[in-house]
Amino acid sequence: MTSTVFFSWDQADARRIRRQFLDRPAEPADSAPSTVAAAMLGAHAQILSAAELSLALRIVGATRADVRAALWQERSLIKTFGPRGTVHLLPAADLALWTGALSALPAGPGGQPGDVRMTAEQTDEVVAAIGDALTGAELTVDELTDAIVERTGPWAGERVMEAFQDKWPRWRQATATAAHRGVLCFGENRGRKVTYTNPGVQPSAGPTALAELVERYLYAYGPATPRHFATWLAAPAGWAGALFASLSGAGRIEEVDLEGESAWVVAGDTEVPAEPVRGVRLLPYFDAFAIASQPRARLFPGRAYERALARGQAGNFPVLLVDGEVAGVWHQRRSGKRVAVTVEPLAPLAAPRLRELEEQAARVGEVLEGVAELTVGPVSVGAHA
Repeated sequence: MTSTVFFSWDQADARRIRRQFLDRPAEPADSAPSTVAAAMLGAHAQILSAAELSLALRIVGATRADVRAALWQERSLIKTFGPRGTVHLLPAADLALWTGALSALPAGPGGQPGDVRMTAEQTDEVVAAIGDALTGAELTVDELTDAIVERTGPWAGERVMEAFQDKWPRWRQATATAAHRGVLCFGENRGRKVTYTNPGVQPSAGPTALAELVERYLYAYGPATPRHFATWLAAPAGWAGALFASLSGAGRIEEVDLEGESAWVVAGDTEVPAEPVRGVRLLPYFDAFAIASQPRARLFPGRAYERALARGQAGNFPVLLVDGEVAGVWHQRRSGKRVAVTVEPLAPLAAPRLRELEEQAARVGEVLEGVAELTVGPVSVGAHA
């Protein structure tokens, strides 16, 4: 270790909290949902209502309607496949960067059996068919299947993929690949049916995009290690180490000390808030801060590691943050305008913290365009319920 710049965990945590708009929500005049999504490096949207909460909670007075307007009317947000191949809301202005970086990641071994898996040539053919079929159109899965088969042949539509006690057509294994190559994203639902469309984006050059993504990741979640970055992207650790080494050699990132361990920040970005994190926050399922912040054992200290993680995986429980660390779990259930919010702290909360919690629960109700009713007690539902 040659660096003389030292970070404590509290300093690293405070930086991330501030840059995630979790200490002070952004003013509407300064930040749209897309701006906040850019700062977070995307809002996980497998559960769209959770993404709406993630973004709106970080903007003063915002509601889920503001996020929906940004997504479906203004189109400043794009619903697509982001980090780890999972559905995210990403800023439309950053889509060239994201597609350039994600399409340049090392190819994995493939999760399909040999008789189901498509070849590289077949994947290219399907992606080209998807891009052509979705240009200027919003198609359901069934409509897109017909369009792909028409352009490629029956093999692409064979229902051979095991999925949710059903079988999907072969082409669907290329869905995330098509998104990462910039020819597929989600359209607005047609009733209960998902639709896809072509965002019409040209991915940035892979090396350039990856370098910028590392810098954005380190600005949002640094100090961090190559392994942290690899975990966030579900990419090989060795590949991430080589990427960090090349960027360090180019002077774009610098090595620092995070409580005795080597970590990296953007070159020159060593500023830390003057005060440690204070306050209570409620974060929904799969909030970006809970997923991307490392070391995980520091963000989820003590009992939180067992109670608020699912086999070490973050995001499966909505979490209570107290002074920047996970200190409990929570759950919300809506019935009409009533939003029942149950919070299970892992240690008793003093009266001032309980008042903050009441304010946070009320804010959740406001974002969901309802009225929150807070209960402090055990959360009986399981992970991702």
